[in-house]
Amino acid sequence: MDITELEAEYAELTLPRFDELAALRLGQILVDLALAEDLPVVIDIRTADRTLFHAGLPGSAPVNDRWARRKSNSALMFQLPSLLVGRRNAARDETLARHGLASDDYADAGGAVPIRVAGAGMVAVATVSGLPQVEDHKLVVRGIRALMASPRV
Repeated sequence: MDITELEAEYAELTLPRFDELAALRLGQILVDLALAEDLPVVIDIRTADRTLFHAGLPGSAPVNDRWARRKSNSALMFQLPSLLVGRRNAARDETLARHGLASDDYADAGGAVPIRVAGAGMVAVATVSGLPQVEDHKLVVRGIRALMASPRV
């Protein structure tokens, strides 16, 4: 996926509202999608100051939890999908270190997508780790789109 595709995709991902119950629904959607395809992933949904949902599915590893945290931190910092941050950095021949961000805490690999609410902006981030970065990203986007289509949101 290139920068233009990622920007256009992200522009479409806005929810009417998002709270703890919506986080639980999104988490369940992502778990169901991952289990249906036997994907060994960690799923994490958080705000800047608390975890709303976290699951480690069969086949995932502790390193996936670390990657999820680092990718989430980048999405929260830049208020953009971590894959888009990574693509922009690569296009500019830059790294997160240029922004003073340590690799122990931040990663610009794909898989973390901000949750935006109409009129409120970014309120949380949903992250998947365990697959190649583009596949992590696509799984999160599928989950957000399914939540957007849900009559309860």
